[in-house]
Amino acid sequence: MTSPSARLDGLRFTRAHLRVLSGSGLGWALDAMDVGLIAFIIAALSAEWGLDGGTAGWITSIGFVGMAIGASVGGLLADRLGRRQVFALTLLVYGVATGASALVGGVGALLVLRFLVGLGLGSELPVASTYVSEFAPARIRGRLVVILEAFWALGWTASAVIGYFVVPLENGWRWAFAIGAIPALYAIIVRWGLPESARWLESRGRVAEADAVVRRFERGVARAAPTPDAAPTAEPAPARPARAGVRALFRDGLAPRTAALWIVWFFVNFSYYGAFIWIPSILVAQGFDLLRSFEYTLIITLAQLPGYAVAAWLIEVWGRRATLSTFLVGSAVAAMLFGSASEVWQILLFGCLLSFFNLGAWGALYAVTPEIYPTPVRATGAGWAAAFGRIASIIAPLFTPWALNLGGAGLVFTVFAVFFAIAAVGAWGLRDLKGRVLDAS
Repeated sequence: MTSPSARLDGLRFTRAHLRVLSGSGLGWALDAMDVGLIAFIIAALSAEWGLDGGTAGWITSIGFVGMAIGASVGGLLADRLGRRQVFALTLLVYGVATGASALVGGVGALLVLRFLVGLGLGSELPVASTYVSEFAPARIRGRLVVILEAFWALGWTASAVIGYFVVPLENGWRWAFAIGAIPALYAIIVRWGLPESARWLESRGRVAEADAVVRRFERGVARAAPTPDAAPTAEPAPARPARAGVRALFRDGLAPRTAALWIVWFFVNFSYYGAFIWIPSILVAQGFDLLRSFEYTLIITLAQLPGYAVAAWLIEVWGRRATLSTFLVGSAVAAMLFGSASEVWQILLFGCLLSFFNLGAWGALYAVTPEIYPTPVRATGAGWAAAFGRIASIIAPLFTPWALNLGGAGLVFTVFAVFFAIAAVGAWGLRDLKGRVLDAS
């Protein structure tokens, strides 16, 4: 008797898969748009409100404090309540908080709302990658998760477009926050339009429901439908597993892979957020006006898309670890070059290389993260890896203005390059499941 999970692994890519991928991806893009917008808004607010580097850094970092908490709590909730419900709730929380940010009149209120935005955003990202990973056929699972991550580039590009055309206007940063409220409406569509993860339902003993979900996917495949005798509904439901907490991530041989994963997440987060959140402000500090710095940032952002495309292809050819480590080494080299750039062509070329390699690495990292854990703790594992990484994303926006004053862009990006290199080494401690089925328990 074939289980729902095994049947999912054997399917071809169908319209049902496309619906899961695009539905999750649009939420992912809206998340990226929110994170990207703050980079442009900070540059505008610093000029309008006269913010010093420390205050601007805290406006950015407080969101990552919320993301750290949200990622850890969101993963636990997704393993207990289901992927879809938590996915929709997180979109609603951060969408409403972002829209409310358009109405603030001072730093205090903005800090509170950015924390709430972080709670929702931090919960959503690991849950979405787990959700897509659990529906994807084994042979293309990594590629689909990288494609999911590629929606980040679309969202970040949207934020760059908004930053270029909207933020420089009078009260433009308020309109930018208002646009960020779109996810609150999208959450309703997600809640009712996407199925619950069949693997999660099966792991909770709800085999009949899991079977019904898989049958919806099988109807899109031109092959004979399973006979009634083979339906998992005829099998007694397995015992519902005990709820697994964070300690489960360090038991039964999971500790080494958890440690390696947390190392990679920490150092990638530090370098990515330390660099990309501050690039518009760094360009302004180098003498470019606000509009020109936004223009250059938009060009650099567009290089994310080919980075994802190449990573999506390589991840099923080279495997997870080789792809991830290669893109991280490329990120390290690009960071060194960008830190020494002085001419406009150098800023654009090396910035595009940094964008290409770094976001390709993110795609590979999100692909490998949920794979290394069994179903009962998969969202918890992904959430806590993200939460640990968010510690670095809290520190990095505070580190960058301090280091810029100390040693300029050269010092800042040398540190980022070293951290990318450490992450590249850590990637080889991860388990590579290219083409293999996910662990069920």
